[in-house]
Amino acid sequence: MLMILMSNYAFVSLFSLLNLYLFVLGTNIYMLTLGDYWSSNTIDLYLHRRYYDLVDPPNGILKKAREIFLTGCYLRTAKEGCGSPRLLPTEYLVILLDEDLDDDAILIGAQFCSDSFSSISHDGVKNGVSYSLYARIESISSLEILEQCGGLQRKQITLVDNDGVKLRFLLWNEQVILANLISVGSMLALDRPYIAIAAESALETIDEFCLEYGTATQLYLVPFVQHEEQVCLSSTQNRTQGSKLHAAADPTQGPKVSQVSLPCDSQGSIDFSNYPFQLFVADLHGKMTGISLYGVVRDVFRERETAGVIFLLKLEDSTGSIWAKLHFSQSWSLGRVSVGHTAYISGLTCSKTKQDRFELSWCETDDGTSFINLSCLPALVNSSCLHKLSRLSDLSSRRNSMHICRVWIDQVDHCHVTTRFSHAPCGHFVKEMPSGAVECSFCHCDCDSEVVMRAFYLKLTLADKNTKIFAWCTGQTAMELLQISPDEFYELSEDEQVMYPSSLENERFIVALVNCKRQAVHGSRDSQTPEADAVSWEITRALKCE
Repeated sequence: MLMILMSNYAFVSLFSLLNLYLFVLGTNIYMLTLGDYWSSNTIDLYLHRRYYDLVDPPNGILKKAREIFLTGCYLRTAKEGCGSPRLLPTEYLVILLDEDLDDDAILIGAQFCSDSFSSISHDGVKNGVSYSLYARIESISSLEILEQCGGLQRKQITLVDNDGVKLRFLLWNEQVILANLISVGSMLALDRPYIAIAAESALETIDEFCLEYGTATQLYLVPFVQHEEQVCLSSTQNRTQGSKLHAAADPTQGPKVSQVSLPCDSQGSIDFSNYPFQLFVADLHGKMTGISLYGVVRDVFRERETAGVIFLLKLEDSTGSIWAKLHFSQSWSLGRVSVGHTAYISGLTCSKTKQDRFELSWCETDDGTSFINLSCLPALVNSSCLHKLSRLSDLSSRRNSMHICRVWIDQVDHCHVTTRFSHAPCGHFVKEMPSGAVECSFCHCDCDSEVVMRAFYLKLTLADKNTKIFAWCTGQTAMELLQISPDEFYELSEDEQVMYPSSLENERFIVALVNCKRQAVHGSRDSQTPEADAVSWEITRALKCE
């Protein structure tokens, strides 16, 4: 039903369907009968004079079954001399068009596609040339109150035409309610907009021209229709369960694959940010946004020859691997991340490169982005519900996994303990350059003005009932194992430092172990750090057992 529950001359905003023939009152007053989709309820609207030229029964633009948006209406009730309630004229009316209808497609092509934003000129504006423009709504700003202009209200709508040129469409004071009738992604057709020359007005803008809603302006809208795409949720999961699923002769006995319809935006991209299911590398394709992935870091380094702070990270799961570009606003801000660590990343976007490969991108400042290093979570080893204990002998058969093991420290004669300086934001060691400057081996940034801290570099033997392995660690993990801070250890005498590991023999721990061996050395990496030596296993977390 038409929801018009209001007092006399109240403000109303509604979406209506012109479903009855318009008619003329007297000689020059037009009235439309409006109806909605859900019932047979109707109401009459006095048409504003600025739209009279659209009435040409039966072939005018305003005709039976035409859809319109309108706002800023006032109701004249039956008590005021009319037999039934009627809506008084409103200037704020938007006519809806459908590109799939022949008449509307012809109207758009004939009236709005001959002009573009680039065709607007100073001479044309000064000579009163009327422009008809067609563009996509890229963004709609929040309401602005211009105190320097006496509290003037303004909304800015950014439009992009088919040539990629952008212009702002400005709404002032009461006009701002028009923004309620349009949406981002829709196409807006503007017939005879007022064109303001920025240099000749009080507008604070770098644009040469701005569009405004003038006294002769008429608006048409092709609403953005959210297309949907069927996405398989469990295709990858089924593929990785073994060949028996694929050998079923009867399709009804094969793998059950769930599907869901996800909306696409105006660019054809599917946004997964509101859908909490796991994707795999093999499921990725172009024009996917809001992706969340779990995987093992196979390589990570800074891209040196770019203006911004960009790191390349290779992520691998059970179905494959893919490179991701991580864009940071100022510097690396994710703590220590290294080869072999398991990460959860959300807010990823997938696109196809010039080399016809898929690549992920991630921006630190975007909404919905997160990066969690699961291998370094304290809860990983102190919450039994989060892990299943492995034996050290399992490491050789499952080298790509993260393992939680119950071990003790063995062969302390081979224990190697030193302290070095590390870069606090990323946890990697720093090095002194030939120039005397101190540079982070990971971020490649000058650390003279950055926070540096003393950290352990520890190599030791871990053992359980059946196996021994040689592993290394640094940071908080090394402090948990050595049960002393780097600064306290550094203050010990040389003899005490040598003897200190002997106090740790047979101490028992629960540790998280990852394979830190690089699969291949990337050509852009020109420095070696202690992490890159022959030790294959890194201890990422440790918890002392009683």
